[in-house]
Amino acid sequence: MSGDDQCRVVRVGGEMDIDRAPMLRDALHSAITRPGGSDEIVVDLSDLSFCDSSGLNALIHAQRTAAEHGRRVVLRTPPPQVRRLLEMTGADALFPIADC
Repeated sequence: MSGDDQCRVVRVGGEMDIDRAPMLRDALHSAITRPGGSDEIVVDLSDLSFCDSSGLNALIHAQRTAAEHGRRVVLRTPPPQVRRLLEMTGADALFPIADC
């Protein structure tokens, strides 16, 4: 993870499945709830090759936690498979997408 006062970046790569989703959930929770932390948490998905429902649930949980803390989660460069998952589930409405 890296970041500054305005934005914190959490990079996610490889396959996000039931085995790895708890690590993502913990990393995002830490970034969101850190006292004096960033207003925006950017989840860089450019190196993610696969995401199942448990990975999606970790992202949704993070967005809800962020809202409770007056922060937001932005997804950066989600690959086509993740975009389809977001669209099929309607979760795309929950996340701003940054393609940079």
